[in-house]
Amino acid sequence: MTAGLWVPVAPSASARATTPSLKPAIVKKAIPYGPRRKDQMAAYSKRHYGERRWELRSPSVIVQHYTAGLSFTSAWNHFASNDRWNGESPGTCTHFIIDRDGTIYQLVPLGTRCRHVVGLNHVSVGVEHVGTSDRMVLRDRQQMRSSLRLTVWLMAKFDVNVGNVIGHAEALEHPLHRELYRSWRCLVHADFPHRAMKTYRSRLRDAALARDVRAGAGPTWEPSGC
Repeated sequence: MTAGLWVPVAPSASARATTPSLKPAIVKKAIPYGPRRKDQMAAYSKRHYGERRWELRSPSVIVQHYTAGLSFTSAWNHFASNDRWNGESPGTCTHFIIDRDGTIYQLVPLGTRCRHVVGLNHVSVGVEHVGTSDRMVLRDRQQMRSSLRLTVWLMAKFDVNVGNVIGHAEALEHPLHRELYRSWRCLVHADFPHRAMKTYRSRLRDAALARDVRAGAGPTWEPSGC
């Protein structure tokens, strides 16, 4: 589906939508994230951000991903396994997964850090979409409707501008990117690059306006040197 075919969510009846009224239906499907994994996340944060903490406090970035697969279950199992990635624990995870039918699953509480994007795990919420490409996700009406509703709610909840809703591929150029490991400083994935996120943010701005949520300024980037 092209950007021109997208129809934003209908406007709120209230003069100013409240965060509870914006919250979409979310199915809780928690992955194991007990004391051991929290300790691993705190140790990871100390190594990579200079602070020992597993809590996610006042996130200021929302990062969009796709799973590179077609099964919610396989993605959930991968995140639940807590397998080491790139030689380190904890394993990767994300806060939400949006399935192809539009169902939104929450895997981890919003007050907990997930390892989903190098350099920004300490300040960001991760949203995965079941799919094999950003084009597939952008063309899926059900999935995109849920994605926009979830992201608008998160924007309102944490006062995040549309410019701080980014694709994984954009992480290196975000002003808050921080990575203390020199060999990791340029690590990034290819999902949701600028081209795809230009379309996504345009739809997101329309959806936020329709729900009476302040969209704010667009993105600003810093040269990554990578």
